[in-house]
Amino acid sequence: MIDRNSKTNLLEEKFYNYSLQDVSEPQLFRDIFEYESVPKVIFNSRHVPMAMADEIWITDTTFRDGQQSTSPFTVEQIVEVFKLMSRLGGKKGIIRQSEFFLYSEKDRKAVRACQELGLEFPEVTSWIRANKKDFQLVKEMGLKETGVLVSCSDYHIFKKMNLTRSQALDKYLGIVKDALEAGIRPRCHFEDITRADFYGFVVPFASELMKLSKESGIPIKVRACDTMGFGVNYSGAALPRSVPGIIYGLRHYAEVPSEMLEWHGHNDFYKAVTNASTAWLYGCSAANCSLLGIGERTGNCPLEAMAIEYASLRGTSDGMDFTAITDIANYFEKEIGYVIPSRTPFVGRSFNSTRAGIHADGMLKDEEIYNIFDTSKLLNRPMHVSINNTSGLAGIAYWINQYYELPKEHRIEKTHEIVGKIKALIDKEYENGRCSVMGDDELDAMIMMCDKEFHKKLLIFAE
Repeated sequence: MIDRNSKTNLLEEKFYNYSLQDVSEPQLFRDIFEYESVPKVIFNSRHVPMAMADEIWITDTTFRDGQQSTSPFTVEQIVEVFKLMSRLGGKKGIIRQSEFFLYSEKDRKAVRACQELGLEFPEVTSWIRANKKDFQLVKEMGLKETGVLVSCSDYHIFKKMNLTRSQALDKYLGIVKDALEAGIRPRCHFEDITRADFYGFVVPFASELMKLSKESGIPIKVRACDTMGFGVNYSGAALPRSVPGIIYGLRHYAEVPSEMLEWHGHNDFYKAVTNASTAWLYGCSAANCSLLGIGERTGNCPLEAMAIEYASLRGTSDGMDFTAITDIANYFEKEIGYVIPSRTPFVGRSFNSTRAGIHADGMLKDEEIYNIFDTSKLLNRPMHVSINNTSGLAGIAYWINQYYELPKEHRIEKTHEIVGKIKALIDKEYENGRCSVMGDDELDAMIMMCDKEFHKKLLIFAE
């Protein structure tokens, strides 16, 4: 069969038809995953084309996968975070959906409370156990879509479920048919796809799902789950670890439309963000994330990172409100009690802060020298200097200008008399054995001690 590729306008042969390979022994890829050593990245130098979808977006799992790793949120906290997430995603719904558990009455109360907000985005969806009773619960809650677990590696099929591949396939297709019968859009979570036999199980299974979708007229989504973070974005890397290979294969061989494809990746090997971005680049429309990257083990792909990545790849924020990122971080720390590691990009306290005097000196001249973008405008996060024994005169001058919000015409230089006096006091602190950074209140008190009149003038601008 010959068909024209609508993306490339090239004629392509379509003679592939992958059937389930019902092996007697599990395929565990022991040449890659020896377990006693670090997993290997194998290359076969097969390259697939980039083909970003017409539309890309973010889906959220903060209240499902994310919440599994933290102290349980209250209903009120869930509602507040949901509102902040909606604000971040903007009117175009770049954050398209958010998934919830439905197990407990508290879970269901949170779902109802978020539904009652009347927000168009994100759409509330669920994640359930795969049985008819739970499908009925989804329908009673007024939800149109739910996620169901369909583990696809032999690690899970043989070792966890004690099934053969054909038995697993029959079970999964039965589950999906139950969802369709209930009038619910199923979102199939292909757990552990980066250790699965791609052509022996993943593609045949996805192909069967696409057949069911055409027969029923109901969209069936495929979420490619990099459950253990084994995915790699390297060009020419071999399956099962190749993110480009997985996305291309699902689109090209199983004919899963981009808008029905999601990527869900964990950060076990520090690759969550790059892998999610790669999935976008190769034709996956949805990147599944959690706020601040919370989630089991090393966590999920951070949602705020992919919001920034979206703007980077598309050249526009498409109406997203990035200042919500800062408000989300503040809410998690102050109201939920979650401690954000200080060096976390975009949300950590040290994200756009420096202690180095040479950096502060450059920032005095032009903050763009040492700031990744205008964090004041985009994130409502002005650059910050933390003062210690390495900050120098420039660091102290920058701190004074920023802390007291001095207008441009009143900003002081590192040669100002007060700066030298403060530096002498700071140097004495560290000569006496101090190790921690100077607090804002301490520095404010030092200025008042050195020059009360000058301190009064500074406070006028800070009011």
